[in-house]
Amino acid sequence: MKILLLGGTADARHLADALHKEGLNVIYSLAGLVRVPKVDCQLVVGGFTQFGGLAQYLTDHNIGAILDVTHPYAQTMSSKAVIAAKEVGIPCWRFHRPAWQQEEGDNWQDYQDEADLLAQLDGFRVPLLSAGQMSEDLLKCIMQLPSIERIVWRTAVEPKFSLSDNIYWIKAIGPFALEDERQLLVDHGIDVIVSKNSGGMATYSKLVAARELSIPVLLHARPILSDAEREFSDTEECLQACLAAWGNASIHIKHQQKDSQQ
Repeated sequence: MKILLLGGTADARHLADALHKEGLNVIYSLAGLVRVPKVDCQLVVGGFTQFGGLAQYLTDHNIGAILDVTHPYAQTMSSKAVIAAKEVGIPCWRFHRPAWQQEEGDNWQDYQDEADLLAQLDGFRVPLLSAGQMSEDLLKCIMQLPSIERIVWRTAVEPKFSLSDNIYWIKAIGPFALEDERQLLVDHGIDVIVSKNSGGMATYSKLVAARELSIPVLLHARPILSDAEREFSDTEECLQACLAAWGNASIHIKHQQKDSQQ
């Protein structure tokens, strides 16, 4: 039985390696826009359009189950996974890390979409944009807000368009140290942070620094996703469930193959 693990996160790499070590036949898939990790199992990079779509890939490669461990904001891929799994009649499970929870001293506000973000940014001077890729139009709209003096924009991938002099772009990939995040906010005079509620520890330190410096944070609300057959928020629980459901069959086949060779 082959398991297609939709990845692109540290959690996905961890689960792919753990399942592979337990003898499961895992195919790890990711877009590969930022970097391609080293994994011991089979790797598919660049999406499924190259194979005629996800459902076609599942059929052609005899995939028995999908484990969706994409980023919590990868709404399109997660939705396609649920639809394609139903189409070919296989289970689709999902792991997403828990969202960050507000603590005492935090000043967080959710925003739903770009219009909501623009409304909430009005009145701030120097935002740190750390919510990933943004469109050229959105950045222009932010710069056109009367109160905005300049923008600090941090992403893992270089923008595909030229930036105005008032936008300072930083290329960086987490994890980030608290001391560095604190220094970044102070050096640039940041008065608001824009982020996704990604969860995990890799980029959480900016929120701790914001708490210490009393800087408000605007968090993009997590998208509502199509329901998967089973959903997990703990990696160990997810791993054990996968092994219980799919591990015995894989290990049994492995032993059969070894016996036939003797």
